[in-house]
Amino acid sequence: MPAPPRERTERDDAHPAVTSDQEPAPKQSRAGRNLPAAILVGVGLLGVVGASLYWRPEPFVLLVVLLLCAGLWELRQAFARRALRLPMVPLFVGAAGMIVSAYRGGPEALFVAFVLTVAATVVWRALDGSGLAAVRDSAAAVFAAAYLPFLAGFVVLMLAQPDGEIRVVLFILLAVANDTGGYIAGVLLGRHPLAPTVSPKKSWEGLAGSIVLATAVGVLGAVYGLGESPVLGVALGVMTAVTATVGDLAESLLKRDLELKDMGSLLPGHGGVLDRLDSLVITAPFVYLVLSVVA
Repeated sequence: MPAPPRERTERDDAHPAVTSDQEPAPKQSRAGRNLPAAILVGVGLLGVVGASLYWRPEPFVLLVVLLLCAGLWELRQAFARRALRLPMVPLFVGAAGMIVSAYRGGPEALFVAFVLTVAATVVWRALDGSGLAAVRDSAAAVFAAAYLPFLAGFVVLMLAQPDGEIRVVLFILLAVANDTGGYIAGVLLGRHPLAPTVSPKKSWEGLAGSIVLATAVGVLGAVYGLGESPVLGVALGVMTAVTATVGDLAESLLKRDLELKDMGSLLPGHGGVLDRLDSLVITAPFVYLVLSVVA
């Protein structure tokens, strides 16, 4: 008498048997990304940034606006998973206004442009309908305006200062050193999770690697780029590693809530534009303030 069929369990669904007609799923590399594509895209982005800063600052300002618009569009797509509708027209216009205002008018103009953007997004959404959905959409729009264009405005504030191009290059190299040092140390030495419930791949060893490489870049930039004390470089390196890690974890928490692996796919090997801007926008105000006071 044949045995009755066994009831299928959740464990079977999680680990389906491999039949003779199926190929075993390839193991994911410890790197966790397409490393050649990530390197090529990273080098290409650095080249574009360097070229935009080489002759005049205006092309860099335009590049920032374009990246922010791409990031806002990715945020719109992500928020739509939770039935949140971002009013994109006032956000796009406000992003451009905040960046140009920061470059032309300084911190006060940046803040005024941010307030006007917030007001425009709320009014725009209110005209489109009222109720709880409008309140939720308006709150999401305020978050989007503060998270991306307002924080990115501090990069343009750096650009408007004396030796602005050097300050922006140092800021970007600090962020690159943080990512590179953390990635290499995490892949080779990572054993102790930093925040396992938020981002399981981040480790304390990776954070140490970020601090070491970012500090080295900070010291070289402070001494040879700005003519300042190595102590400034150490402070910038440690601060960048901490703030950039907080920015990464904050976006990881957001993606976990939205059930997303990446915010987009525009940058092969990196994910979306937001996946590259997350640490930069959080770090920018701190680097701006330190350089404004010390340098």
